[in-house]
Amino acid sequence: MSDLKILKDKVVIITGASSGIGRACAEAFATKGANIVLAARQYVSLCELGLDLEKRFGVKVLAVQCDVSREEDCEQLIKQTLVAFKAIDILVNNAGISMRALFHEVELSVLKRVMDVNFWGTVYCSKYALPALIASKGTIVGVSSIAGYRGLPGRTGYSASKFAMNGFLESLRVETLQTGLHVMVACPGFTASNIRNKALDTSGKEQGETTMDENKMMSSEEVAANIVGGIVKRKRTLIMTRQGKLAVFMNKFLPAWVDKKVYSLFAKEKRSLLP
Repeated sequence: MSDLKILKDKVVIITGASSGIGRACAEAFATKGANIVLAARQYVSLCELGLDLEKRFGVKVLAVQCDVSREEDCEQLIKQTLVAFKAIDILVNNAGISMRALFHEVELSVLKRVMDVNFWGTVYCSKYALPALIASKGTIVGVSSIAGYRGLPGRTGYSASKFAMNGFLESLRVETLQTGLHVMVACPGFTASNIRNKALDTSGKEQGETTMDENKMMSSEEVAANIVGGIVKRKRTLIMTRQGKLAVFMNKFLPAWVDKKVYSLFAKEKRSLLP
């Protein structure tokens, strides 16, 4: 069966849908005929995107203002989806923020903020959507990172949040093994988006300028296409780059060697935090 037939008229919730990977996912699912629920804090941007998707692809789109770090917002997101569409087939937990600061310098509130969005946002949305997803034998996706397998310097909070997301989703997969629920952890490589521009610094302010060469990274559209394909194929884990696969593999067998390689890589970024 083609992707178009599999996904046509399915109900897909995407958090962090106003930009980057989330926005690209919305378009990728819409091209397959899925109905989309767009969730993010930027409500005007969501409405504009929703009107564009409806006009171009003839799908139904619901925009919901939602801060995933707030449990009540996540509960309302799921309730509004069920009122509008009566079902949920796919939940893409994409909303996320990053940080860039050495641990001994960073304010702990920064780590808490990152954890609230990246980990707790996934937990809240998954909790309230779970009954509907089990009923539809649907899919929960966590947009994670290689940082969820390999800690990265200057990103203690980000790495911790993605490790936590991976562990949560793995446990959930086992708990629901007999229900038909599909749980997928998607790990893009470095992706060209605004996540580094908005990464939090030591005091929680946005750093404003990326420290990496965005032109050499995956595009959000590539990531979205991989996620859609992984859902259709009911993949368990989706590590999207050769570099990422190598890092995960080598970290199991030669972790001290990987420590040095990771240090060397991040020591070369612009305005490096490492000596």
